[in-house]
Amino acid sequence: MKDYIIRATDKKKQIRAFAAVTTNLVEEGRKIHDTSPVVSAAMGRLMTAAGMMGYMLKGEKDIITLQIKGDGPLRGIVVTADNKGNVKGYPYNPSVDLPLNSIGKLDVKRAIGNGYLTVIKDLGLKEPYIGQTKLVSGEIAEDLTFYFYNSEQIPSAVALGVLVDRDWSIKKAGGFIIQLMPETDEETISKLENNLKKISSITSLLEEGKLAEDILEMLLGEIEILDKLPVNYNCNCTREKIRKALISIGLKDLKEMLEEDKGGEVKCFFCNSSYVFNEDDLKEIIQELS
Repeated sequence: MKDYIIRATDKKKQIRAFAAVTTNLVEEGRKIHDTSPVVSAAMGRLMTAAGMMGYMLKGEKDIITLQIKGDGPLRGIVVTADNKGNVKGYPYNPSVDLPLNSIGKLDVKRAIGNGYLTVIKDLGLKEPYIGQTKLVSGEIAEDLTFYFYNSEQIPSAVALGVLVDRDWSIKKAGGFIIQLMPETDEETISKLENNLKKISSITSLLEEGKLAEDILEMLLGEIEILDKLPVNYNCNCTREKIRKALISIGLKDLKEMLEEDKGGEVKCFFCNSSYVFNEDDLKEIIQELS
């Protein structure tokens, strides 16, 4: 089954909801970065969330970046997404290996540790919107719930899950974001709260064969699906973009690179593609800047 995100509302139109199946997206990220199971779980959760949050963006060129920095061995993760279902990410330390936690699950919380979640929305304005909150659990879904309430004043329920198979491949991945509209009545809120308590984990539901639509119906009852979007791992790096990044490091560093190394190889963090800039390439860039 191909990965996708749906956007929906309840029959009263008091709740907006997003649900995603992201198994292939997370598996592609795992293969590119050769991540350990606990890093796959952490990065996969954040990529799933970014895909849904990217879908919330209005402009075609809008980009959202989610960054987690912590004092655990993983150190951090960066993920970006647009509103067309293109997601990419990278972990600071892809090979973290930790024992399972006390309930036999991958210990994402310990891998991340204490730190901050930063949300950057580039909406084509002069300055990007930047919101930052402390990590309240390090489990990512709870941290995003806290972010939505504190930074955007939107009561939300976020669930994210990644199930890693014995061979370290991704067996199932997905999630949902449910947000209350300002006019949501108490009956609707109470019903949602009860359903959230009863529902099992995202990965369990996906293993049972449930689709994103099924999961939202379990939570909201009758739903209206507004649209559906394919989601995939896609890095849009190019030689020209990497060249611009080289220009941004400044004349002094470029001259050092030329004198000491006679060129250089630049690797994209998101997809590990390599771009070689030889002596003549660096001379050309330096000449432009001089």
